[in-house]
Amino acid sequence: MSAQFQPVVPPNSDPLLAEIVAQLQEQLARKDQALALAEMKIRALEERLRLERIAKYGKRSEKLSDLQLELLDLEPGVSSEEVAAESEREPITPPASENKEDEPAEKQRRKHPGRQTLPAYLERVERIIPCTPEQCTCGQCGREKPVFGYEVSEVLAVKPPEYYVEVNKLEKRACKNCEEQGVSTAPVPERIVPKSLLSDHVIVDIVVAKYCDSLPLYRQSAMLKRDLGLTIAVSTLDDAVMRVGEMLNPIISCMRDELLAGSYIQADETPVDVQMHDKRGKNHQAYLWQFGSPGKSVVFKFNMGREGKAAELFLGDFNGLLQTDGYAGYNHAGGPSMVHAFCNSHSRRLFVDAVKVDPKDADSARIVELYDKLFAIDRQALEKDMDHAERDKLRQAQAPAILGQLKAGILALQNKVLPKSTAGKAANYTLSRWSGLTLFLKYPELELSTNFSENSMRGIAIGRHNWIHIGSEKAGPKVAAIFSIVESCRRLDVPIRQYLLEVLPGLLNRSIKSVAQLTPAVFAAKRAK
Repeated sequence: MSAQFQPVVPPNSDPLLAEIVAQLQEQLARKDQALALAEMKIRALEERLRLERIAKYGKRSEKLSDLQLELLDLEPGVSSEEVAAESEREPITPPASENKEDEPAEKQRRKHPGRQTLPAYLERVERIIPCTPEQCTCGQCGREKPVFGYEVSEVLAVKPPEYYVEVNKLEKRACKNCEEQGVSTAPVPERIVPKSLLSDHVIVDIVVAKYCDSLPLYRQSAMLKRDLGLTIAVSTLDDAVMRVGEMLNPIISCMRDELLAGSYIQADETPVDVQMHDKRGKNHQAYLWQFGSPGKSVVFKFNMGREGKAAELFLGDFNGLLQTDGYAGYNHAGGPSMVHAFCNSHSRRLFVDAVKVDPKDADSARIVELYDKLFAIDRQALEKDMDHAERDKLRQAQAPAILGQLKAGILALQNKVLPKSTAGKAANYTLSRWSGLTLFLKYPELELSTNFSENSMRGIAIGRHNWIHIGSEKAGPKVAAIFSIVESCRRLDVPIRQYLLEVLPGLLNRSIKSVAQLTPAVFAAKRAK
């Protein structure tokens, strides 16, 4: 009810007057409700606007005030460094103590790590640098000074890539005395793309450059023209890459079997544009779905949409642990006994956003601090190289108390803020998924977050800024297969070039049983022996 005007009905007044006053009161009540609703919408929109500005101006821009962000919005050329220089707000976590006596002794005695040494497995090419003629002769007696040693230093050097034409000559033999036996010709070596102008090494380099280093094919074609004066059409390079993706599909099927045979899978999905050839001139937003396990292989699956059917088809009757960010598309995936866990990093990130939009939100800042303490438990286990059983003991000893404070703090926050505010959404998200967020206390192998899964998406995120889109719907599964191998080799510390050169030639002629021995996991196990 408005405080400025409050109609009062005098006693024993006319019933008609009473009815008019009642109608006025009802109208004022509706206006007050509309005003309160409008204020809520304005606050929510202001929070969204600040978050978008923060995302636009770089990772440190959460330290900026609203007025600074508005000013920077008028300067489209401003850099992230300039934004960071304008930063004024204190960080979310309290600053370190200025009193050095309060700091741990380990930090006070921190030593410089010294000059970095280069790995022993790299080839050493010695270069002797002689003294000048004046230094070779003794300045007193005039005799030649003998060499008695060397002052040695090592630097990392590089040889530019050297392209050459490999001429393959197949031997032809025939018996002069037995012409009826005909001519024998040496067998043609198995190649990735038979009769291609490009050798296996060049094709593998093209694949690695595009999917490991995010270098589009048209740039690779331009580099060949610039450095060699050699014109190779982008379509030729693309045909070779798509051939590799098609050949890898049987291995990807075996990698899926390896994942489903385990007990723990993390899943995530990311959008990727697909070029459509329907003359509309618009790309279609498809998705690459990722399924993997920490420290093990990763499998990407291409799907034209984000509907949960993609997860259901991949997981089948999987009855182990599935960890996701809470997206509803996974709700009906897996078998009846599958356990669905969620990601604590996603929850923490929402409260970080709440502090970004309102730097004075002490409740959200406290929740972020509690989450940091929770993650510090696993960080301690990692630094001490604990196995899952040892880490579980550490979790059981320290995590329950932190979780109790965390839930109490979120419940208190939920009662203070609007449901549609950034802090309100963070609280609702976390509390609605609380049981899935705390399953790590029950399952020792379960990670606190899906950060392993998110890290595997970086190659795609960087790549799509360079090669922009996938060329067609048919190319999607082939691109997914290449990304699966690239990311699995990265996780398992397998040299990607060596792997592809050993596996690809003659792959399509192998039996289905032998293909199971060619996955990156098996390859890594053989290298470790």
